Parts: sequence; C-alpha cells; structure tokens
Amino acid sequence: MDETQTNSALSAADLADLHADLTQQPAHDVISRAVIKNGVLAASEDPAAAVRLNRTFSVELDTGAVSNQKHSGRCWLFATLNTLRHQFAAKYQVKDFELSQSYLFFWDKVERANIFYDRILATADKPVDDRLVSHYLESAAGDGGQWAMGAALVQKYGVLPKSAMPESFNTNDTTGFAATLGLKLRKDAVTLRQLVADGADDAQIAATRKQALKEVYRMAAYSFGEPPTTFDLEYKDDKKQYHRDAGLTPQAFYQKYFDADLDNYVVLANSPDKAYNELYALPSQDNIVGGKHITMLNLPMAELKRTAVAQLQAGEAVWFGNDVLQQMSRERGFLDSQLYKTADLFGIDLSLTKGQRMAYHEAEVSHAMTLTGVDLVDDQPTRWKVENSWGEKNGAKGYFVMTDEWMEDFVYEVVVRKDFLTADQQALLKRQPVDLAPWDSLA
Repeated sequence: MDETQTNSALSAADLADLHADLTQQPAHDVISRAVIKNGVLAASEDPAAAVRLNRTFSVELDTGAVSNQKHSGRCWLFATLNTLRHQFAAKYQVKDFELSQSYLFFWDKVERANIFYDRILATADKPVDDRLVSHYLESAAGDGGQWAMGAALVQKYGVLPKSAMPESFNTNDTTGFAATLGLKLRKDAVTLRQLVADGADDAQIAATRKQALKEVYRMAAYSFGEPPTTFDLEYKDDKKQYHRDAGLTPQAFYQKYFDADLDNYVVLANSPDKAYNELYALPSQDNIVGGKHITMLNLPMAELKRTAVAQLQAGEAVWFGNDVLQQMSRERGFLDSQLYKTADLFGIDLSLTKGQRMAYHEAEVSHAMTLTGVDLVDDQPTRWKVENSWGEKNGAKGYFVMTDEWMEDFVYEVVVRKDFLTADQQALLKRQPVDLAPWDSLA
C-alpha cells in the first residue's frame, strides 16, 4: 500500500464536513435527544413486534417449568438435557422432571482436560504462538460446547435426575472454577511441552500427564461433588402416584428410561459461507477421546425448518444453536429481526447477508436453546416457541417467541432425527467429513 492510500489523517476541513453532514440530517436534534435519553435499543424498538410475536402456536409440546443455567456457559448441555427430560416427562407423566446438569458438567471438565493434554502433546513441536496451539491455550477450561459433546457425555456416562446430583455454587457460577482450571491447564501445558523439548521418555510424560489429570479430577470433585455411581430413582407423577427404582447406575437409568438413540440424530447446519450438501467436522472441539465426533450437514435454511417442524409435529423438542444476542429482548422474551430498527434510527445501511455475517465475524453461534412449538399458516412457519435456560424471570416464565425471519437470520444449527432427512441427504452422512478450522464461523 503506498503513502497516498495510508495518509487518511482527519483535517480541520474534514471535521467541519462531518459536522455539516450531521446538521443536515432531518430532525437530527430530536433523534439525538431520544437516543441520549433512552439508549439505542429503546429508541429504535418497533412497537409492532408485540403483535408479530403473539404466543399462539398451532403445534406446541406440553412442557413444564424451565431450567436455569445461571452464571455459566452450559446452554449446550441444558438444551441437550431439556430434549431428553421432555421425552421422560411425556412417557412417565412427570411434567417438571429435570436431569442433573452438574453430573455431566463434572465429566465434561475431566474429559476435556484429558483431551487437552493429548492436543498439547500432539502440537508440542510447534511454537507456542502457532495459531492452533494458541487456540487450545485460549479455549482451555471454557464452558461452551456443541450438541455432539453433550451426546458423547450421555453415551459414555448416562444421566442422573437433578435430585441425585443438584447444582452447586460452582456450577451456578463457574467463574472461579474456570479461572483456576484454566491456569492449571496452561501450567500443565508448560510442563508437558518442556518435557517433550527436553527429550523425556514416554513413561515420564505419561506419568506426568496422569498426575495432572488426577489433580483436575480432585478440583472438580471439590467444586461440584463427586458423582454418585448408583442412586435411587424416586418421583411422583402428575397423578400423584409414587414411583421408586432403587440401585440404578446412571448408564442403566438412561438405557431403561430413555428411548433416544443419540446416534440416530444429526446436526443440520446453515452456514452460507460454505458449500451446501457437504458434511463438516469440528475435531478441535471434540470433548471425549474415542467419543462421539462433532459433525454437521450443511443445508439451505428451508431444510432446517422443514425437519424441525416435522420433529415438533412428531411430539419431540428440537435442540438449536443460534446467536441469541442479536435482536433480542431478554425481559420480554422476544426474538425478532425487526425488533430494533437501528439502521432507520441512524439513517444508515446495516444490511449484510447471512453468509457475509458469518465470513466477516458478525455472526456467532453463541447460545443453544430448545424449540417446543411452531405456528404454521398454510403449512409454513410464522413464529416459533423457544424454551430457554435462563430461568422463569425472562420472557413468559422462561419461554421466548421467535419470528420465522429471526430463525432465518440467526439460527445456524438444529438437531433432528435422521429419518426426517431425504434419502439423498441421508446418503451425504456417509461421506468423509471436511474438517473445519477451530476458528470457523460454526465453532
């Protein structure tokens, strides 16, 4: 780039021109007062959103009280367990039954530390500022995750009722634990990389790694409690009938009481910055060595909607990944692409396609929730009922309502049964997946 292209210092004339442009805008002083007094969002909110977002749905699952992830990034795990608990609730008539998020969160911390050590050792010959090594170090001890990570935990460890391993201070607020675990894992990375650099033998490296994992287990046990190996299932159904099943293991509980074979589900993605009808994988985010891999089939948004509607019509909730912070009112439980008309407020063009948002880092798969209803008009969805995991004080007792346009714009993944796919789409699942970079827009 030559000197003339970089010489963009603002002159007095430039500043005068900026001021003149402002004063020429219609009602600029009125708009300024409204924005300064009320803030950008309140000043731009569309009052007609309440009409678009009325809470009537032609297809609606019978669900109970919402869960609450509180100050943690466990939405992916809550949404996974919400889909399972709704199946249990419907089959055994226990509307407000809840599964233990603490139980699987414990094992996720241990398993992620284990796979972290593998990744650190596998990249020990790379410089510490290598982009891949930097990614592993930066993401150490994170709470976030993908559907397949929750599925992998369920497949290996089963599930518990919440009553058998309740929430703790450190699961409700993971800040302190995450900071300490992150420090510990990075310290372990220093030690393991140094051993490799010094030419230590395999036995010494393995012993050091094993001791490090014991310490992670100890940290998790001190912070969350050690998971029970057996428990007694006790509950009263909605007809007040008492039930008890003693001496269950978490694996036996899942096998006996849950019908969902998680291998029969697939993540459908809508990422227009990539080729459609292609199977992708995110190996950098797998959380269990030898466990379920994160894969997703990239399809046009119409297919994500079609299969989600079919699954809801079959009486089953749908896990979905989205960018919840876009065009959202937490208090009212609104998700509407036209909720805040900030472009109109400032008189500027803010339009980007979904593919452009993903390619230019405007889009992010920041949250996971559960679809529990949809309103169909002439067989086409107009709005969706959403179960969040932020407690009952948000939205309508924790439930949100989403316009179909918001789903089009800000939903990137849905998890559906494979039998809702076409034969051609099912055939795509047999392909060797294309590995995505850890910093991909779907990561």
